[in-house]
Amino acid sequence: MGIEPLLAEHAEIERAMADPAVHADPGRARQLGRRYAELGRIVRAYQAWQQADGDLAAGRELAEADASFAEELPDLEAAAAEAAEHLHKVLVPTDPDDARDVILEVKAGEGGEESALFAGDLLRMYLRYAERQGWSTQILGATESDLGGYKDASVAIKAKGVPEDPADGVWAHLKYEGGVHRVQRVPVTESQGRIHTSAAGVLVLPEVDDPGEVEIDPNDLRIDVYRSSGPGGQSVNTTDSAVRITHLPTGIVVSMQNEKSQLQNREQAMRVLRARLLAARQEEAAAAASEQRRSQVRTVDRSERIRTYNFPENRIADHRTGYKAYNLDHVLDGDLGPVIASAVELDEAERLAAAARRD
Repeated sequence: MGIEPLLAEHAEIERAMADPAVHADPGRARQLGRRYAELGRIVRAYQAWQQADGDLAAGRELAEADASFAEELPDLEAAAAEAAEHLHKVLVPTDPDDARDVILEVKAGEGGEESALFAGDLLRMYLRYAERQGWSTQILGATESDLGGYKDASVAIKAKGVPEDPADGVWAHLKYEGGVHRVQRVPVTESQGRIHTSAAGVLVLPEVDDPGEVEIDPNDLRIDVYRSSGPGGQSVNTTDSAVRITHLPTGIVVSMQNEKSQLQNREQAMRVLRARLLAARQEEAAAAASEQRRSQVRTVDRSERIRTYNFPENRIADHRTGYKAYNLDHVLDGDLGPVIASAVELDEAERLAAAARRD
């Protein structure tokens, strides 16, 4: 696609967003805002290139009339070349979901109670990272283990408004976290002081802004209610407030029990279900499109081991990017930026290489 249609689409969205009626529908307004931010990067890069190219043309004219201006040409040529390279870079297709908020799920895996404790460590890491980024978080559902870990937990992570640059979005940062996270340490349940290896799984889903974006036929749902339970299986509620929703066509099951109200638990479960259905739809589309090869960084294989957290060595290692550092304590305290940056950089390099092959 040439740049003219993108400039026209940006102008059209700008006109639409000036209409108060659009903002009466928050979901629609947020969708438009995401696309406007995505196109805004291209518009700004195009305008910067036009300015730099115009300055270069003017400089050449002046140099022809007065040789003293010639010494400025190298700087003008370098600026124009840099602007052209940046424009080419932003024209490479990016993830249209980058500006979305996310629902992040953490699940204990092999390793029993130790895995549940590690899942709790991961959850706290993401909550602290979100706090550092200025994002808001909401625990949608969680099942605690006997020793204070989590068998599973779901958290919604939201930015404050639509980011001006989609690269600053929640999904743009956290989409690389999905997969198996492995821990090596001496478990609190180990009396011999031996290092054990266990794992927890992380699933990251783009949040659905507008329920109409993912339409669900009520006839496709089986909804069961039951009493909430806490660690050890004891009942923590005397009413059937917990909700389990099964989407029959896909077999996706979502359970929520954190809220005291059955209605609230149902709303939270539907929120997670929509996100899972959107992710499944996008995975199918990406698999079917030869131009959208699966990223080697953000895999859809939930069984892939992506990272190891070694406590005795205070080491964290990302197996996809080769990133390694000996500041695990800081990472678990929310200093996740450099780890994520390694995934962003590798993914960007892959996209640029793919675009070069197509050219």
